[in-house]
Amino acid sequence: MSNGIEEQFTPVDGRAKMERKYIQETFPGNDSMFSRLRLSTDGNYATMIATSDGNILTVESLQEILDLDFKVRSEVSYSTSISMQWEFHKSPASVICLFSITYAIAITFSIMSCWRLDNVRTKVWVASCGVLSTGLAVLSGFGALLLLDQPFVMTVASCPFMILGIGLDDMFIMISCWQRTRVLDSIPDRLANTYREAAVSISVTTLTDALALFLGCRSPFGSVQSFCLYAGISICFCYLYGITFLGACMALNGQREAGNKHWFTCAKIPEDLPSRHSKAFSICCVGGSYDQITEKEETEPMSHIFERFYGPFLTHKLVKTCVFVIYTGYLAVSIYGCFTLKEGLDIRNLVLDDSYIINYYNNQRQHFSEYGCNVMVAVKQPFPYWEEDEQKHLRSCISNFERLSSVNGTFAWFLSFQQYANAASLNISSQEAFQTHLPHFLELNPFFKQDINLTAENEIQASRFFIQTLNKTTVTDMMTGLRRVAEECPVEVLVYHPAFIYFDQYTVIVDNSVQTILVAVIVMLAVSLVLIPSPLCSVWVGFAICSVIVGVTGFMALWGVNLDSISMINLVMCIGFSVDFSAHISYSFVTSQKSNVNEKAIDALTHLGYPILQGAMSTILGVVVLSMSGSYIFRTFFKIVFLVITFGLLHGLVFIPVFLTLFGICGKWC
Repeated sequence: MSNGIEEQFTPVDGRAKMERKYIQETFPGNDSMFSRLRLSTDGNYATMIATSDGNILTVESLQEILDLDFKVRSEVSYSTSISMQWEFHKSPASVICLFSITYAIAITFSIMSCWRLDNVRTKVWVASCGVLSTGLAVLSGFGALLLLDQPFVMTVASCPFMILGIGLDDMFIMISCWQRTRVLDSIPDRLANTYREAAVSISVTTLTDALALFLGCRSPFGSVQSFCLYAGISICFCYLYGITFLGACMALNGQREAGNKHWFTCAKIPEDLPSRHSKAFSICCVGGSYDQITEKEETEPMSHIFERFYGPFLTHKLVKTCVFVIYTGYLAVSIYGCFTLKEGLDIRNLVLDDSYIINYYNNQRQHFSEYGCNVMVAVKQPFPYWEEDEQKHLRSCISNFERLSSVNGTFAWFLSFQQYANAASLNISSQEAFQTHLPHFLELNPFFKQDINLTAENEIQASRFFIQTLNKTTVTDMMTGLRRVAEECPVEVLVYHPAFIYFDQYTVIVDNSVQTILVAVIVMLAVSLVLIPSPLCSVWVGFAICSVIVGVTGFMALWGVNLDSISMINLVMCIGFSVDFSAHISYSFVTSQKSNVNEKAIDALTHLGYPILQGAMSTILGVVVLSMSGSYIFRTFFKIVFLVITFGLLHGLVFIPVFLTLFGICGKWC
């Protein structure tokens, strides 16, 4: 498992990483003189040593150490330089137990929603095989990538929850199409007709889901790359197993139905209730009925509701007007939320809620929030520190730094050296005098030796000083402000602090997210244009993608979720999910044989309304257990998936059917 925080949650080619490389090469650390101020990384420190004049391995001494440890843990907020990494590794284990709960819920829901009172026509085994097919897809996808030595990041642990929802959605579509085939046809013909109805719809959604995720592999964040790769490959396996394994299971179940055999005992049972038999016998031992006129299976009650009540209600003129008003309100709130969206990952969110580090960071923020980090400023060129005119350039640069509202003061070796020379009445205005007195000054102040890069000829190739920052602005403004001043400085300098490695995410997350989403939307639109036989309706699918993304982004901000590498994963996934429901309805709309646009919408809702509702419910049930997780990462996954499914369902069953009816041209192009 690859769970390095820096590796996975910071930009791969971040500017601070190049700055760190220069600092490490120019100012190598000295282990004999530890200075946290001069560390180029988080370092390894925080050690407590217990000593005693006598034998420390006595009961009394050990008890004193245990008492001290108890006091530290109970009364002191504590943390080490690698505590965050240790605590981060605990997060995957926090959701392991949730997998079994999720799949138990999914199996139960699938069976219950596919249960029929008819003991022959019930789809219990197909539902069970659908869950199994999804599980096999996850195992195959993960196994293949692990065999290829692809890093497994903690964020990938949320993939099975997402794949489960996608697989069950496809299964419900296939079952719905199977039920619309003629019962008296042969099994190969019924399966062929099922694929003819379902294959394109499922292919559209699978292709868009997979492409959206594979496009996410372009992200500069390792966690996003790994998640998108694992999820994309798993979706491909899910599609493969859906049209092969699940199709074969449907054929076997169809053979049982053709023989009019009981779903559990597989014994042949009567289609109608024989005379002189109890009601219990009719419930348990009778089945196989179908509509004698259409020669198709009896329609589920929910499909009747969509056909007779919901469809006509939604296509009423007054209701359409109300839908437009509701959509306007939805869009207004979403756009407002987008403007309140905050950027960046709070590092505290990478650990579990009950971690001791949370208390440490909270106390640090409460009691020591005035001052920020001590930022290194490296002078990258050989500089004549003894020349007055050249010193003015460097001092003007320092003055520009100190004019920033986020800077408190400067701590530099050459300023201390000047004070030392003034106090000792030394003249260091020439190169010879400067180089003569510098070694003695460094002997008195050995830590400054780490701030100067000297050649064998005792010439200064590069040096560094430090500026103290204040928490008066955001970390993004502080870092970009310092970098801007450094670029304008007449002396060649760079600014660096280990925290900049993490702050770099703030500078790329918005642009990268927007770029990824725009490219994905264009690709999704191209796929829809190829596979849905109506350009205008394909445009509506693209519109639905954009609309859902805006809604999810706005409402996630109102729900307290920042735009960071974790939520970016979910937004990329959102692109694929958002097209699912709208693509199903749009494709069913344009392929409907009805002549009137309102009838087309009712027909599409009748055929796919219930399967779409089933798919949405299965996905939400698949991730709802993550809301109980003690990890911010998995709770964020639940929040965004919940928003995606809710808004996707709203578009698929409310907005898109109404919008499609407003353009009669669709009916002419189909």
